[in-house]
Amino acid sequence: MMSSTYVIIGAGLAGAKAAEALRDKGFDGRVVLLGDEHHRPYERPPLSKGILTGKAERESAFVHPESWYSDHDVDLRLGTRVTAVDRSAREAVLADGSRVGYAKLLLATGAEPRVLPGAENTVRLRRFGDTERLRQVLETGSKLAVVGAGWIGLEVASAARQAGLDVVVLEALELPLLPALGREAARVFADLHREHGVDLRLGVRVAEAGPDHVRLGDGERIEADAVLVGIGAVPNTALAEGAGLTVDNGIQVDAHLRTSDPDIFAAGDVANAYHPSLGRHLRVEHWASALKQPAIAAAGMLGLEAVYDELPYFYTDQYDLGMEYTGLSDGYDRVVFRGDVEAREFIAFWLKDGKVVAGMNVNVWDVTDPIKDLIRSGSTVDSARLADPSVPLTEVGTG
Repeated sequence: MMSSTYVIIGAGLAGAKAAEALRDKGFDGRVVLLGDEHHRPYERPPLSKGILTGKAERESAFVHPESWYSDHDVDLRLGTRVTAVDRSAREAVLADGSRVGYAKLLLATGAEPRVLPGAENTVRLRRFGDTERLRQVLETGSKLAVVGAGWIGLEVASAARQAGLDVVVLEALELPLLPALGREAARVFADLHREHGVDLRLGVRVAEAGPDHVRLGDGERIEADAVLVGIGAVPNTALAEGAGLTVDNGIQVDAHLRTSDPDIFAAGDVANAYHPSLGRHLRVEHWASALKQPAIAAAGMLGLEAVYDELPYFYTDQYDLGMEYTGLSDGYDRVVFRGDVEAREFIAFWLKDGKVVAGMNVNVWDVTDPIKDLIRSGSTVDSARLADPSVPLTEVGTG
C-alpha cells in the first residue's frame, strides 16, 4: 500500500469533484477514482432535462473533458466494481480480486432508483442508457405511463408531453410532490401538468407494472409504449455496511463528512450528514450536495478544517416553469405566497413559528441569496410584508 494514495469509490459528480478538490488543494499524492459505469463522470440532472428533451448535447453532462483525468494525474478506472472495503488492511477490494490500498478513502457511491416489486423490466432513470431508451420512446412512441409523481416522474412527463405523447401519471398520494412541498405548493404542480394535458391520477395503487402496461389496484389495465417508475431512490450503503461503518438512512457522517472511521469520508446522495445550522443529520438526493460536499470531504482528507453547512437546494424545469427551492420545510405551520401564483411567477415561503425555513422561487430569478439570508437569520418575519412584492426581502424581518 502507498501511504499517499487517496481512493474515491464512485465516479459520478461527487467523485469527480472530490478528485478535482484534492488537486486544487495541493494534494500531490496518488488519486484513484473507481467507477462501475463505462462512461467518465457525468452529472445526472441533464438526464431528465436537456439531454432527454434534445435541447442539450450528451457531452454537456460530463464533469470534465476526457483529458482532464490524465492531465491531473487522476487514475480513473471505469467499469470497475468494488466489492468490499477492508478497513484492517486499508484496501478497496475489486471484483477481479485485486486490491487498491488507501491512506484516506471517500465513498461517493450515490443512490439507485427504488424497484417496484415485479416491475424489473420497466424504465428507471439514473444512467445514460436509461435516457437513451426514453428518448427513443419520445421520438417514436405515442403514450408513456409514469409511476410516481416526484421530481423525476414530473420532469419526464413534461418532456413527453412536449414531444407530443399522451402521458398518464400514477401517484399513490393525494398530490404530486406532497412530502417535499406540502399541499399548498404541491397543487401548483398538479394544476401545471393537468393544464398541459397529463392524465394525472392521484390516490391510486399500482398492482402490477410491466414494460408496456400498468395494472391498477381496481383491475384497470393501462397500455403504454413504455413505463417509467420514479418512486424514489435508495442510498448505496452496501460497502459501508460491509465495512462496519455507521449507516442510518445513508452513511452517517459528521459536519466534516467523516464517517465513524476517521480515515473514511462520504459525500453526495449516499451521505447522511450532520448539518450544524439545522442541528440534525440530513441526506439530500440532489445535485447541489454532490457538487459542493466533495470540497469539504477533500479538506477533511487533507487534515484541513472545513464543515458542510450549505442549505438544501434543488431546481426543476417543467414546461415553461422554472423553479429553485432552498431550505427544508419539515414541520412548517404556514405558507406565504409573494407574487402571482396563477401566472406562476411567485415566491413561496414556508414558515415555522413565524420564521422562514424554506423558500421556492417560480419563474422569479436572482432571489436565492436573499432567501438563504432569511432562513439563516432565524428572524421572525412580518407575513404581510413578506407577501408584498414591493417590500425588499431584506426588510421583512420583525426581530
